Amino acid sequence: MAQPEPQAAPGRVLVMKFGGTSVADADKIRRVAARLVAAHLAGRRVVGVVSAMGHTTDGLVELAEQVSPRPHPREMDMLLSTGERITAALCAMAINDLGHHAVSLTGSQAGIVTDTVHTKAKIVEIRPRRISEALERGDIVLVAGFQGVSTAYDVTTLGRGGSDTTAVALAAALDGDCEIYTDVDGVFTADPRIVPTARKLRSVSPMEMLEMAGAGARVLQLRAVEFGRNHGVPIHVRSTFSDADGTWIREDGGMEDAIISGITHTTDEAYVTLTDVPDEPGTAASIFNAVAAAHINVDTIIQNAVTHGDADITFSVPIDDLELMTDTIEGLCADLGLHWRVIRDVAKVSMVGAGMKSNPGVAARMFQVLADRQINVRMIATSPIKVSCVIDRTKVGDAVTALHDAFRAELEVSADGAVGV
Repeated sequence: MAQPEPQAAPGRVLVMKFGGTSVADADKIRRVAARLVAAHLAGRRVVGVVSAMGHTTDGLVELAEQVSPRPHPREMDMLLSTGERITAALCAMAINDLGHHAVSLTGSQAGIVTDTVHTKAKIVEIRPRRISEALERGDIVLVAGFQGVSTAYDVTTLGRGGSDTTAVALAAALDGDCEIYTDVDGVFTADPRIVPTARKLRSVSPMEMLEMAGAGARVLQLRAVEFGRNHGVPIHVRSTFSDADGTWIREDGGMEDAIISGITHTTDEAYVTLTDVPDEPGTAASIFNAVAAAHINVDTIIQNAVTHGDADITFSVPIDDLELMTDTIEGLCADLGLHWRVIRDVAKVSMVGAGMKSNPGVAARMFQVLADRQINVRMIATSPIKVSCVIDRTKVGDAVTALHDAFRAELEVSADGAVGV
């Protein structure tokens, strides 16, 4: 039986996050302002979290690289944090023009405290005193997303998509509800730009969304999903340009988990292979301790069989971190006597579904579908609810379409919410 949609409690705080495409120009900012006012008039205490306008962040990155070939991370945070502040101030102006009072706050003014890692800081605490005071006055609060202040009192940013994490963290701190507004209608069974017949999911579990976000679904930042799951915040992903319900990310408590909830892909990763790795205790620890010390997130890790006392280790890293990884790996390989190479011409296609763990044969079907399309699988990684294949980047569209067609029946069950999600 399908689960009823959750109803927000009257007067509860509603955190509404709007992405860059939703605030890309003055007209769109005014529409966002009207949406925030409408929620306020409906009796909610409203906090808006906004991203930088359109491609503002990309433009600032390009400007920094014109000035400096390797911009200092602290100064990059100072620079990049300005985009969201501009949007917050403009949106507050638009709300004031509609006859309602709004106040814009930077991340630090909003009480978002982070660790000291620049360009990809993590939130360690929320101190929302100023937000709470403004809400008590009846104000609509605009918070600049993607940023905070470190425990060393420096401006920090939360990484790409960090405004999602800002919104979910504030909802948790304020015991409120969280809506993520974007330019799509919700979370789909596949990227609708590749698969036009992809279906919108009515609901998906936090664990499945974690796997989907980590495997390339771009609707939500991975850390936002983690924060919501850890703090029990249901998240509603919906379109800025429609009043229709989107996708709920929550624990449904349905009868059974859907076998397949979605097919995701990413072309934003590179794969680093270390060769001649000694089969000795502590070698792998030395490698990944060095990577962790550089604050580089590693996803897929595969170790090939040991031959003649040595092994190969392959792992994926975000392409944005590749330059930093190169610096780390060169020193490490010199110290340990290893060799390394980077594979860039690949993509990762993944199938995610909580029902996989109790339905054998899903991986076999996936491999057969790819084989039938003459798509070679270079690497395979699995979890209880995900199977990922690394393939040639030029084949990713064909792979996603073929898998979506082959698993259409399972995906339609997931989208319709007949069982589980």
